[in-house]
Amino acid sequence: MIHTHSLGRAARYHAGATALVSGAARPTFQQLHSRVAGIAAALAQHGFVVGDRLALLLPNEPEYLELIYACGWLGVTAVPLNTRFSATEIDRVLADATPRGLIRHSSLPAPTPRLPWELVLDAESLGVCGGEGPAAIYDPEAVLALIYTSGTTGRPKGVALTHAAMLANVDHVNYWLPYREGGVYLHAAPLFHIADFPFMFAAPAFGTCQVTIPKFNPQAFCETVQKERVTRTVLVPTMINVLTQFDHLANYDLSSLVELGYGGSPIAPELIHRARQALPHVKLVQVYGLSETGFLTGLQDHEHTASRLLSCGRSCPGVDVRVVDASGKEVPIGQPGELVVRGANVMHGYWNSLDETQLAFREGMFRTGDIGYQDAEGFVYILDRSKDMIVTGGENVYSGEVEAVIYQHPAVRETAVFGIPDPQWGELVMACVVLKPGTTVSVDELIAHCRRSLAGYKIPRRIEFSPHELPKSGSGKILKRALRERFWLHQERAVS
Repeated sequence: MIHTHSLGRAARYHAGATALVSGAARPTFQQLHSRVAGIAAALAQHGFVVGDRLALLLPNEPEYLELIYACGWLGVTAVPLNTRFSATEIDRVLADATPRGLIRHSSLPAPTPRLPWELVLDAESLGVCGGEGPAAIYDPEAVLALIYTSGTTGRPKGVALTHAAMLANVDHVNYWLPYREGGVYLHAAPLFHIADFPFMFAAPAFGTCQVTIPKFNPQAFCETVQKERVTRTVLVPTMINVLTQFDHLANYDLSSLVELGYGGSPIAPELIHRARQALPHVKLVQVYGLSETGFLTGLQDHEHTASRLLSCGRSCPGVDVRVVDASGKEVPIGQPGELVVRGANVMHGYWNSLDETQLAFREGMFRTGDIGYQDAEGFVYILDRSKDMIVTGGENVYSGEVEAVIYQHPAVRETAVFGIPDPQWGELVMACVVLKPGTTVSVDELIAHCRRSLAGYKIPRRIEFSPHELPKSGSGKILKRALRERFWLHQERAVS
């Protein structure tokens, strides 16, 4: 189904437009369509049929896009693997997904168990076929991809996204980031992540050329935007943080960049201010969502007002967002609770995990695990992940609020706030902080900084400075679980 409304549409209405930048080659949509048909035929010759899974362990590159399109054409389920996974984590995902085959890059880990079919894409030929191949499927309920969650809250689970759910995501993004025909989209965030995944289908639908960079760094980003005249991209906050601190940013012509979407984790208002200063001509759009749902809310550029910088925006038509208490009852406006959602964009369930699926839904609503509230105009404010919320002396502390204050200190490059066990208070607020090069600040100074903006019980009781960047998932989220676990090793529960 997704092929008809994405690459198939592009081949009909934008046949002669440039579809992709692939080294020196710049195929048109008609040429890309023909090549994807050949890749689909080659996969079929290797025995892939509707419902089979094909695992992909690749950096961001044009061939990745082509393979995803070919899977959508055939009705094969793509399993994009996180390129930061260790060999052990890859083995675990493959054991769960049981793919028929794997296509990987030689620079990335090889799995321990052998699969029925494997291909090292940069060393072997897939053998793209010419002539007639199988017809593209049109089945809204076919599973397009298994998106394995990033692991920030525990063991990765396979999110089964259908063709219809992905098309709904494409439609919803159009509400916050209205598509324009033409232009150039840069895949700077990982293709395996839900923040970027829908755009590989949205771009062809509107005749937009796509460019990839293998891995984000500020120099590669700026060089690509300047050279290819990129008009749109999506980044996660950690990428924006690095970009705004890039010493040579002013040396590049980034004037073609019209809109920057961002999401994937909470963002501090201070970082938004820095992005405005670094890219004053660029429209900012925040999107909030999960692997299980795709995009749920968006904060448009004109809505980035002082009173709403902590909001992730409003839902669009087709997405129902509510805030409920522990019993599932909707709470009054302004009261915190768990965000629950429903819509055509929401997954059907977790792969091979009926128990987890049943826990994730209640009365038809998907439970996001995020704590937040809505104001009278429907704007959503995320306070924290429910598992990241700190309970100290009976008071709830939302780590995102504390992080936002710490980020306001001019010496802070990045931070993560989480709870650690304490016999008296249950949990204490702790912060791990990375300072900007050449800057210094003491623990006492940082605590004094927090005291000016936070209630006493929210102020970190312990602060550690890290000489290295904080651990992150492949999508760029800070892995608080990895930071917390050494403090909870001998505890019976991961919360007090």
